[in-house]
Amino acid sequence: MGNREDLLAGARRVILERGAAKATARDIAAAAGVSLAAIGYHFGSKDRLITEALTESLGTGIGDAMEQLVADHAHEPLIDGFHAMWAAMPDVFEKNREMLLASLENVHRLLRGGGGDDGAVELGSATEQAHEGMTRLLTEARPDIDPADAEAVAKLDFALIQGLGVLWMLDPRLMPSADELARAITTIATTPAAPPAAS
Repeated sequence: MGNREDLLAGARRVILERGAAKATARDIAAAAGVSLAAIGYHFGSKDRLITEALTESLGTGIGDAMEQLVADHAHEPLIDGFHAMWAAMPDVFEKNREMLLASLENVHRLLRGGGGDDGAVELGSATEQAHEGMTRLLTEARPDIDPADAEAVAKLDFALIQGLGVLWMLDPRLMPSADELARAITTIATTPAAPPAAS
């Protein structure tokens, strides 16, 4: 591995041990076995390094699991694939709990101004990349779907991951079941407009 990859791996180790909020540049450099200056050279700041390390870890953990789920259910109606994905997501959250928690800490730190404008921009860029990756994943598995529709579904899945991941960490019982999520979407899509109120 090069210094850049060493720093990402070192950041992940420190984050898992201490959390994103307590990860110092010195600790990360020591864990990576590189100089402190290498962080600035490769990433510009510790905050950008932490955000990238978390994004990469969640992309590998949660993203790879989602990719497999989409591929496994590509031949089914989209609502059935959606149901299968969300039936499996509690297990995916369980396997990635520490990185989910660290990601939440990082978002909190950035919103409180801990990472400056660069951190918020980096987080926004990572979100856009996640949308693009999920859209690409869906259109490759389901070429019959209109690209704009695939993008909308990808953004919904990403929003659900963020919100339901937090609920799951608080208490898995707070997270709606796959049946409830699929039922809600089906109800929204199929319920006609209510008749006008009588005057």
